[in-house]
Amino acid sequence: MGQAPSSTAESTAREIDLRLTSPVIVAGREESMDLKNSGAVTDRDYTEDLPGECLAHVFQYLGAGDRKRCSLVCKRWLFVDGQNRHRLSLDARDEILSFLPSMFDRFDSVTKLALRCDRKSLSLSDEALVMISVRCSNLTRVKLRGCREITDLGMVEFAKNCGNLKKLSVGSCNFGAEGVNAMLENCKALEELSVKRLRGIHEAPELVCSSSSLRSVCLKELVNGQVFEPLVANTRTLKTLKIIRCLGDWDKVLKTIGEGDSSLSEIHLERLQVSDFGLSAVSKCSKVETLHIVKTPECSNYGLIDVAERCKLLRKLHIDGWRTNRIGDEGLMAVAKNCLNLQELVLIGVNATHMSLAAIASNCEKLERLALCGSGTIGDTEIACIAKKCGALRKFCIKGCAVSDLGIEALAVGCPNLVKLKVKKCKVVTGEIGEWLRERRRTLVVCMDGDGSEATVAPDGEVETVMGEPRVGQAGGAAEVGSGNGGGSRLAMIRSKFGFLGGRNLITCTFGRWSHNDNGTSST
Repeated sequence: MGQAPSSTAESTAREIDLRLTSPVIVAGREESMDLKNSGAVTDRDYTEDLPGECLAHVFQYLGAGDRKRCSLVCKRWLFVDGQNRHRLSLDARDEILSFLPSMFDRFDSVTKLALRCDRKSLSLSDEALVMISVRCSNLTRVKLRGCREITDLGMVEFAKNCGNLKKLSVGSCNFGAEGVNAMLENCKALEELSVKRLRGIHEAPELVCSSSSLRSVCLKELVNGQVFEPLVANTRTLKTLKIIRCLGDWDKVLKTIGEGDSSLSEIHLERLQVSDFGLSAVSKCSKVETLHIVKTPECSNYGLIDVAERCKLLRKLHIDGWRTNRIGDEGLMAVAKNCLNLQELVLIGVNATHMSLAAIASNCEKLERLALCGSGTIGDTEIACIAKKCGALRKFCIKGCAVSDLGIEALAVGCPNLVKLKVKKCKVVTGEIGEWLRERRRTLVVCMDGDGSEATVAPDGEVETVMGEPRVGQAGGAAEVGSGNGGGSRLAMIRSKFGFLGGRNLITCTFGRWSHNDNGTSST
């Protein structure tokens, strides 16, 4: 009965035939041009008309996976991708040693290199590291993670071939002071040094006494980190010092730094054995503009008062009191009185009251970013005071405080320059107040619990919360060759859920993205 429907193959053939036979208007009449019979259809590659520089510029906006797939399209794309790949991340297992020559024949323009090896695998050795340094003579940034087979001898030879190196980051490696010294002596342009869990560092003071180019030093999770004292105390160009979760007493190191002619403008002290004596030494660094005092239970109001009275240029202050109640109104009153240039203040686990917050709101007229987290003494009265007096405030975070809808209502008419408000884990605050505030202030971005925000991991590894938006591939995406770590996403999820219990602080959660955007920094 009736005619059977045509097959999918026949439909496709008709569609192709219709596309190849297109109507053409010639002298006011329509004619049909049969492109199949005329031979006008060719297999020409129109990307051949693009200069290699333009093609490379397009590749920069692709993610690592898409860029690798594009390099397989044709030989020209493979060549252009290799010649313009400046970032490379390798799974640095010993098995890839035989592939390194051909790999760096292709990627001979690499300037930023990351070598990572997991704990269960044997890493690349000195031979591989020296080979890489010979073939990549233009390296400016190098990151070594878990490369336990690299020794001091390998680092010495590597340093001799990498005179242009500007940034070195090492973690979970076994070389020691000799390798670090070689980098400092041979890499005259070295500006940033980050050392984490370096097992070869011993108590003997074997390190170079100073550097002529270092601007930033970060020490993390070191057992004998005090051996870096001569380096950080005698380097006159040093601007940033971060000491995080290192063992031992650090008061003496800070005292030596304070007694010298320090140029430090940024100091981070996190989870350290530091007392008020150490903070008093820090106060002698009169050029300090950024200070983080995070989970240092021996620090109290007395040390903070010394810092406030001497560091008049202070612009950013982060304090995580760890709920020890050793830093409170007395110290913050000194900050309000002396630090008139303060632009950013983060208080976590600090039981500040209306008295100190009112003084800060009145005196620190340049305050633009404020975060109040985990405090039982901050309530509606304090929020109303801030709303009334902080005219320059642009970004405000309230997390885990005794605030209700009444306090949030005060922000509807206060803080005229406020552009972003984040309210999290305040049990009495309801979702209705967020909707009401959005209606009253159309230009204000309000982030509250239940808004569909998602937890992500910041570049420095800390957990931060941002609004869920789809992300596109960023320019200059790194190539990942032979990645063997399949647990990255699971680890990020675990950190986002249990970051607080795992020892993660809330500072990056609060201002990690805000400060970065405001400073206008960009990676090249």
